Amino acid sequence: MIDAANASGVKLKGNGYGYKQAFRNSVPRSDVDLLHAVLERTWGKLPVIADPTAGGGSIPWSASRLGLPVAANDLNGVAASVLKASVEIPATSGSALTREIKRWGGELVTRVERRLKEFFPLQGGESVIAYIWTNAVPCPRTGRTVPLLTDKWLRKPAGKEAAVRIITSIDDVELDEPRFEVALGNAVDKTDASIGTISRGKAISPYDNLVIDAEYIKESARSGRMTQILYAVAIRKPSGERTFRAPTGEDITALSAASQKFSERKDEWFANGILPTEEFPDGNDMRPKNYGLERWIDFFTPRQALVHGTFAEEFAELVPEVREAIGERADDVLIELAMMQSKALNYNSRLASWHVRQQTLRSVFDRHDFAFKWSFAEFEGATALFGWCLARLVANYEEISTLFDATGGSELSHGDLLSRDVIVTQGSAATLTLGDGSVTHICMDPPYYDNVMYAELADYFYVWEKRTLGRLLPDFFHDELTDKDNEAVANLARFASMGRRKKELADLDYETKMTAIFEESRRVLSDDGVLSVMFTHKRAEAWDTLGMGLLQAGFTIETSWPVNTEAESSLHQANMNSAASTIMLVCRKRTERSSDHKVYLDDIEHDIRQAARDAATRFQHDGINGVDLLLSTYGPTLSVISQNWPVYSSTPDVDGRDQLLRPEDALALAREEIVDLRRSRLVGQAAKVDGLTDFVLLAWDTFGAREFPFDTARLLALAVGGLDVDDLERAKIVSKASGKVKLLTPKERLRRGVDSELPGVTPEASSFEHVIDAVDTALYVAEVDGQQAAKRFLDRHGYTSNAGFISTLQGLANAIPRTKIKGAWVVPEAGLIDTLCTLYFDDVLLPEAEEMAALADPNENTLFDVE
Repeated sequence: MIDAANASGVKLKGNGYGYKQAFRNSVPRSDVDLLHAVLERTWGKLPVIADPTAGGGSIPWSASRLGLPVAANDLNGVAASVLKASVEIPATSGSALTREIKRWGGELVTRVERRLKEFFPLQGGESVIAYIWTNAVPCPRTGRTVPLLTDKWLRKPAGKEAAVRIITSIDDVELDEPRFEVALGNAVDKTDASIGTISRGKAISPYDNLVIDAEYIKESARSGRMTQILYAVAIRKPSGERTFRAPTGEDITALSAASQKFSERKDEWFANGILPTEEFPDGNDMRPKNYGLERWIDFFTPRQALVHGTFAEEFAELVPEVREAIGERADDVLIELAMMQSKALNYNSRLASWHVRQQTLRSVFDRHDFAFKWSFAEFEGATALFGWCLARLVANYEEISTLFDATGGSELSHGDLLSRDVIVTQGSAATLTLGDGSVTHICMDPPYYDNVMYAELADYFYVWEKRTLGRLLPDFFHDELTDKDNEAVANLARFASMGRRKKELADLDYETKMTAIFEESRRVLSDDGVLSVMFTHKRAEAWDTLGMGLLQAGFTIETSWPVNTEAESSLHQANMNSAASTIMLVCRKRTERSSDHKVYLDDIEHDIRQAARDAATRFQHDGINGVDLLLSTYGPTLSVISQNWPVYSSTPDVDGRDQLLRPEDALALAREEIVDLRRSRLVGQAAKVDGLTDFVLLAWDTFGAREFPFDTARLLALAVGGLDVDDLERAKIVSKASGKVKLLTPKERLRRGVDSELPGVTPEASSFEHVIDAVDTALYVAEVDGQQAAKRFLDRHGYTSNAGFISTLQGLANAIPRTKIKGAWVVPEAGLIDTLCTLYFDDVLLPEAEEMAALADPNENTLFDVE
């Protein structure tokens, strides 16, 4: 029900479950006392919990809430500041600080509003929800301004439609810059509203209907010829009705005045450390520079920059006032108030956008990248933005601090209140400030390989926050930009000059840094302490480097288990499988064994295979499938290696010497076991069919999607029969592009003429080497010529009684998602197999089909992004 509601955009009451999430419930003091008693009996004292890569702070927050001493660290100054604001301050100051946050936050908001109100005129008692903008370039042929709109929709629900029309001339007089008018309800031309002026980076001029090349658009942006046009305003009337209007003359005058004011102040603000002066640095995502955003200040229109600069200036002036007024708690209050800035930056920028379906602003980082937005949205900066930021800050602080207070509010029998000892530090996790053996439990959720370039993204906030938070926490913001050299990620950009070796060097750099972090963790961990590592990444390279780091640092993996979570329902998830489980690895310091007897992979291969099969059988029974089932075997596999470490590869190096085993060699054995186990489950027997057929069966079973990452496709191909992705592409099983692999439909596998002897769909073939080719050909014939023609094909080849053909049909019926949306099959092959088996294969058992609500298309006028 929740998935269906999320997919169709329906907002359920509460969170849809009818009860609060676990973290929102206060923990009874009796439970906390019992926990403390157990921990003290186990370790002789309350264990210190450390998180060396704490990020947003969920681990230290949970531990501190339970009254355990906590040490939280992060390399990134932005993240470390969040730790201070969301863990340390509410834990140590509690809800008593709320009154001062409200008082001084209200004063700050009032001062900002007073200075900015003239630049945001309101009409007839309305309130502005968002100003909606488009980027524009001059037409290369006419010189007239071309708005770059992906489409013209503002709102889509039937009866409440809203869209803009582009006006290029008035009374036959051509306009140099287009004007816009808003159409509502029945006045909306739905066909015109769905047609934009730009797609895939290329534009169409509305003046001559000719193409404007993508490179011309980029060059115009880089040379300063890209402009921004306000084309609609989302408002709320005094009656509460939400609607849209076109910009008025008063709006345009206010924009001009704001631009003038910013021009007057910017040099002074740059000099006084109010505005960021830093340039956008080279990195993995260079799209901002491609579109003229050379400096961080360029990410904002003049009015947006004026808004953020005004806040920063007023904040700076407020600091001494608060310190004088409330003394020792002043900096805690100021740190909390500074958090308003990051919220405002995230929702008021040229990279924020208007969400047509949800009718609200979408933040800059709705995705973990710097996708350029053709259209963007601006928050009303005088009366709405910072009032909203303060309201969210107060609500969040109240909830967090109240949860702390509620858990620790009652007294123990000996009269002591539950104390909370929290230390937040900023620095490398490889050089912690903790003493040797001082930590009992290190619990960490480390950086995920190449998944997110945290530091590159954090620069967006860092350059502003070091001018506000940096006044309070100078040690957190001592560099010009975030520290990317010491960040533990596989950062290709740092090795861009190394050509083809850049990936190899980035992987080695990540492994080296993770090893250093684990070695430092071993130093600060007590001899009887525990290291818990959470890892979600689905790429084998990530697990290989993580595993090698743990092994080299001197840890054994005692046990592991997956924590299964529901994946979101969306067309993106339906087409691109991703892991939904976090794998928990529980590690202890390894006692080094004698090196008299060397252990090789061959010596422990049976143990690895058995551990993988046992884990898969157990977790499969618990409902874990797909990529998550593969991941669930990685922990037990690494455990076998770690308990026998050092383990040497069965293959010597180029000089004939023994070389240490790479974890990936053992993980490959685990995958082979999963393939055998899942094949048996799908087709009802353990016997292998053929490599191509096995790949298709296991791909649908593992990913539950037509598209999936190239890396996992490669590993699966190796596991099912020593294939590679090129073999699969030549056989027209898959196509590959942009790091992804796509399973081809029967129609896409069609062979004709001289290619008819190759693997694929060939209706005229006399025989088939691969069973999947025969099945896809039958499905193709059924789709194109009808089921009777398919029956003739089956009879001609004797497939109605062929065990391999029937087993493959059964496997596909079990593996391909049998999902319908409004009666239509999401994967057409599922419907074809359903009909074919119903008519001609009584022995094939068809699972129940699942009917779902319409899924929201993530590309439906929502991201306005440039890939």
